[in-house]
Amino acid sequence: MLSTVLTVRTAIFSTASKPYGLDFADLEGGELREAPDGWHAIVPLGGAKHRLWLTELPSSGSLVAVDLPLDRNFDLRLQAAHRFWLALQQRPVGPPPLAQSIGTQHRHILALRAVDGWLEGNSYRNIAQGLFGAHRIPDRGWKTHDLRSRTIRLVQMGLRLMRGGYRDLLRRKGKDKDDTS
Repeated sequence: MLSTVLTVRTAIFSTASKPYGLDFADLEGGELREAPDGWHAIVPLGGAKHRLWLTELPSSGSLVAVDLPLDRNFDLRLQAAHRFWLALQQRPVGPPPLAQSIGTQHRHILALRAVDGWLEGNSYRNIAQGLFGAHRIPDRGWKTHDLRSRTIRLVQMGLRLMRGGYRDLLRRKGKDKDDTS
């Protein structure tokens, strides 16, 4: 299951807690679908879509709990749960847990374009001209030019993504490993 999908269940009622007005049977603008493994809900709150999985539907107005397994995606689940709680509180939810910076998005785009060029049989020089413009590629000194090294790294990154590394886009690593700038 995607690490940002929250597992929700009916909580044991506590007198100290007041349940939020969340009725799964009546999700305005949301979706609720029954599947063999339970219920899947998309809840639009606070300008974001929160994805939830429930083994059974809680009764209207009941207190719900989010399960947070202590696995390698705990930090992502915690961030997703916190955003959901902020939305229930009608507070700003902030960026999604898996949001990438503009620079990271740009590097991934360049890497995929570079590997496409490489798979079509283009030289690193031709790929660099396509990515960065022919005016930036020198006639002499190409073997030691920084754009040659960057193009090679982009092709390598694109190959890693193509060979299954794209799954890493669904996990946060703290600091991007594929920094090619």
